[in-house]
Amino acid sequence: MAERSRTFGPVLLFGLASGVLAAVAGARPWVTGSSGNIDTSTTRGAATIDLSGVRESPLAGALALVVLACWGVILVTRGRVRRAVAALAAVASLGLLVTTVLAIRSLQDALSEALLAASGVDNAVLGITGWYPAALVAAVISLVSTVAAVRYLPTWPEMGSRYDAPAGDSPTEVEPEGNLELWKALDEGHDPTASERPLD
Repeated sequence: MAERSRTFGPVLLFGLASGVLAAVAGARPWVTGSSGNIDTSTTRGAATIDLSGVRESPLAGALALVVLACWGVILVTRGRVRRAVAALAAVASLGLLVTTVLAIRSLQDALSEALLAASGVDNAVLGITGWYPAALVAAVISLVSTVAAVRYLPTWPEMGSRYDAPAGDSPTEVEPEGNLELWKALDEGHDPTASERPLD
């Protein structure tokens, strides 16, 4: 049990780091190419056509943000909610990996079609930027981290119940009426301890 509880720090660190990297990489171009006088790597021809939309994978970035949000919830919850969120993070990480693997082919096809249509020539040269392997590595690490979280979650430390928000249906503490009468008597200059009639 003690050995497995030591996984909390490393798994959390790798999970958060891979989520941030995947989110950043998802907002960067994964493919580059050129055709005719249009070269996406040097932005030559960018004045006539915007190819940024066919070079990125916004779905991967969105899934990475879901994973990051799950890690945040895992840190501040416990019990069944924590286990459910960890499972959701694992599913989102699997979706992130599948999206990253499948997106590269569709992005290359979309960029090739856009380049050919914009340049008017019949050939295009395509390549992969460094952001794609970064996104792929991040997706793999994210999946491993979230699966490890599901596996070792019962041994991890939890936030104490004293940090919970107060229940909405808890009655508001009201000062006893006897104390109010006591203070009223003091304000009027009477000594309530000398009174023969006991205060409520």
